[in-house]
Amino acid sequence: MTGVLAVAGGTASGKSTLAEALSLQCPESIALVHLDDYYVPAHDPLRGVWTVSAAGHAILDWNHPGSIDEAAVSAAIDAALARPGVRLVVVEGLFALTLPSVRERADWRVYVDAPDDVRLARKILRKIEVQRQDPRLSLLNYLQSGRERHVAHVAPSRALADLVVDGTNEGPEMVAAVLGLVGPLLSPVPESVPDPVPAARPRRPRAVTPRTHQFPAAAV
Repeated sequence: MTGVLAVAGGTASGKSTLAEALSLQCPESIALVHLDDYYVPAHDPLRGVWTVSAAGHAILDWNHPGSIDEAAVSAAIDAALARPGVRLVVVEGLFALTLPSVRERADWRVYVDAPDDVRLARKILRKIEVQRQDPRLSLLNYLQSGRERHVAHVAPSRALADLVVDGTNEGPEMVAAVLGLVGPLLSPVPESVPDPVPAARPRRPRAVTPRTHQFPAAAV
């Protein structure tokens, strides 16, 4: 038996943290599909949704679900489900509950919720500490369109979730909540027990007829 778990939420809400922590519970049984890996090519102006950045440049709108290659996502889910040993495919990303190609295939739907100020602070820290970028442009883009896109395309999907997880919690707490949904699927499959060998039927003792010995008649 296999299943698909969709994990959505705003930028820096804790989606990836939850998905990766969950996969560590059963590495051989869980496959991850990150929607961030399936945006259309940013150099192809004929695909996706385009916008103008705060710097005045035409760019792919990373905050719009129309910029995701849904066909590629569907193919990735199919490939993950076909892998030997995989029981659960976790699809995580901004639009995991927004895209019909993911939402309609999901057996379970989770939304990771975190306050806007916490998410923004996490995103800026990531820009500074991990990506070594000037956060000023990110803040300007957030004010220009990022916040609006979240309200329009991500936040409404919270209502579609089977479970809403607090993204300010630590990874193990979030995982514990989600295991309440998917835990039975990941339980070890009991080994088949061979049918018991029927016990041998006791053999009934065979009646023994006493043998009469015939002695020759005494010579007269």
